[in-house]
Amino acid sequence: MTQSRVVNIYLEANPNPNSLKFVVNFMLMPEGVSQDFPDQESAANAPLAHELFNFPYVKRVFYMSNFVTITKDESKEWEEIKYELKDHIKNYLEADKPLLTNEIAGRNEINENDTEAEKKIKGILDEYIRPAVEQDGGAITFHSFDEGKVKVLLQGSCSGCPSSTITLKAGIENLLKRMVPEVEEVIAEGV
Repeated sequence: MTQSRVVNIYLEANPNPNSLKFVVNFMLMPEGVSQDFPDQESAANAPLAHELFNFPYVKRVFYMSNFVTITKDESKEWEEIKYELKDHIKNYLEADKPLLTNEIAGRNEINENDTEAEKKIKGILDEYIRPAVEQDGGAITFHSFDEGKVKVLLQGSCSGCPSSTITLKAGIENLLKRMVPEVEEVIAEGV
């Protein structure tokens, strides 16, 4: 008889009241890599996320590090649904089913074609901002830098979070402006 994987899950709130982190006792994704599923169609190669969308109140699923962040709609309170979602994730992982059925794309790495400003921006995002955003159940990825404007992609619990705009402008934009003089504005995609 084969021993199934031991899966422990605890729940962690984040600034988005409609999102909840389901944190497991092992890594689900490689360091710095995330997968965001804004709808069931986008989860075609992610069987667990695809199954979670079968719950009518699930609106977004996000994988990163050792957690799955689920964003729900307003029709249910977390108290009503969190344990059925936790049990579903636990049973899925205990069965040792795959999280993804395709190759994992890496995060935005610094490359030789980047300008000095882009290298600095990516470094700051990776060192100072990404860990805090991950703590809240989300991810931030560099998208582009053009004419003083930095575009970033916000995923997971950050998408649709009421405080993400404040975090973006008061925190991220101020930090980048202070550390990279070429930066004039930070704009978020995916909010």
